[in-house]
Amino acid sequence: MEKSIRAMADLATPMAIRVAATLSLVERAGDTGATAEHLATETGAGAPALRCMLDHLVAVGVFTRDEDHRYRPTDLGAQMADDAPDSAKPVLDITRAGGRADLAFVDLLGTITTGAPAYPHRYGRDFWADVDAEPALRRSFDAQMEWRYRTHIPQIVDRFDWSRFPEIVDVGGGDGNVLTEILRAHPAVRGRVVDLPPSAAAAADRFAAAGLADRAEAVPGSFFDPLPTGADAYLLSDIVHDWDDDHARRILTGCRDAAAPGGTVVVIEAVRGQGTDTAMDLFLLMCFGGRERSVDDLVDLADSCGLDHRGSTPVSDGRTALEFTPR
Repeated sequence: MEKSIRAMADLATPMAIRVAATLSLVERAGDTGATAEHLATETGAGAPALRCMLDHLVAVGVFTRDEDHRYRPTDLGAQMADDAPDSAKPVLDITRAGGRADLAFVDLLGTITTGAPAYPHRYGRDFWADVDAEPALRRSFDAQMEWRYRTHIPQIVDRFDWSRFPEIVDVGGGDGNVLTEILRAHPAVRGRVVDLPPSAAAAADRFAAAGLADRAEAVPGSFFDPLPTGADAYLLSDIVHDWDDDHARRILTGCRDAAAPGGTVVVIEAVRGQGTDTAMDLFLLMCFGGRERSVDDLVDLADSCGLDHRGSTPVSDGRTALEFTPR
């Protein structure tokens, strides 16, 4: 079928899907279905307006409507349920960090004409300040990162020799999901996560629940502040692409300054042409002013920070690990 530019630019369908996810219509309708009136009562919505949206979702195959006017999700619609195996809800629900960020795309024109991220223009503060100010957003962001990384973590643990590093600092490591699995696989390795206080607290809970409290520590702090010194490896996993070059240099320089003699900075990223796409690149620009980089881009960036490239290794289906040592 020939593509239609009007269909590609449609906003009705993506916004209806996002509102349905935000109102948990799939969960509320369940397998038996529910009328628009019942769903309106459950959600506090207006029944005529909700019926209008549901009818559109029927037309695009997300819901069905039976002869009793009960709406139930199709297999396609079921993907937005919280308990779906590959639930898309973390990035569709507009009250969560990912869905909220996507809405800033309406201000993309400003980003393209000025180069500045659209998120602060829409919400009055940048993404990181927003999630820091709203505990629910912070929790949803950590959950989204865990959702995004769920298939990558086992591969990262298995395909990279972490046993070389007696002590690892996971810089910006969120709630400790990556470090936890590294330490499980390597009993002789110790580690610390450095992240802002809410995420560090969640990491401490995760370490305790995993029985790793004697080998893992959560350190509240920012990667723009001095890092714990003397570790053998400083891990930056999906961090650098969130920042423009100036901020990325500050992060890399902080790792270089903290590393022990002979230490290593490990940068794990979805590099251009390997595990990323143009839509994600545009999102990073719109939301953070960041960008996806090629291996050469990352090597040049690290070189400007006094870090020498020692090699690159594919570590998951979509992620590459680059190793650097202080010059």
